[in-house]
Amino acid sequence: MYTCLIIDDEKLARQLIENHLAKIETFKVVASCKSAIEAINILNIQHIDLLFLDVEMPVLLGTDFYKNLVQKPKVIFTTAYREYAVHGFELNAIDYLVKPITFSRFFKAIEKFSASQNSKPEIQVNDNNIQNNSYIFVTEDRKQVKILFDEILFIESIKNYIKIKKENKSHLVKYSISAFQNVLDSRFLRVHRSFIINKDKVTAYTKHDIEIGKIEIPIGESYKTTLVNQIT
Repeated sequence: MYTCLIIDDEKLARQLIENHLAKIETFKVVASCKSAIEAINILNIQHIDLLFLDVEMPVLLGTDFYKNLVQKPKVIFTTAYREYAVHGFELNAIDYLVKPITFSRFFKAIEKFSASQNSKPEIQVNDNNIQNNSYIFVTEDRKQVKILFDEILFIESIKNYIKIKKENKSHLVKYSISAFQNVLDSRFLRVHRSFIINKDKVTAYTKHDIEIGKIEIPIGESYKTTLVNQIT
């Protein structure tokens, strides 16, 4: 989980960023501040991975505030004025967002930040565990989390992430679905460019979709010809 701090003197601007972040599971808003002075108290006691920092604020510009920080989190600058962009990138900002900020543009900035944080593989696999059809470890919220194969219902590709769906919980991992498919055993079947299913969990199927309990998973056109024999 990445921790975020929002700094903007406009309440509506802060709320918009909070709403955008609420749609992304791997980011948590630690605090939302209306001034740099208020924010510095947070930074002194709390680790922050990513700042959303407005440039034009009373008393102290956001760029000057960031420049003077001793410990600098990654930063995404926000402003209503494009002319400040050069100053932002001179400070190695992840991105520079011009208000009003749409979710699609916001998500691109988040992807840039995520890419900068993922120099290490997100999945670490013990070959013996795969051979024994037991479990794998995945990196989630900076921890190695044990995932039992028996508990997986399906895997869904979401942008640059995969969602590993279990009965009562999901795990969101930075990895491609094709690469993840290579670490799974024979009970798992690719049925769509965005879905891998656990055949043991299938409760019903047609030529168009597969049901796992109350969840319907589409079958991709290119997978339909050989799929039925593999499911049964």
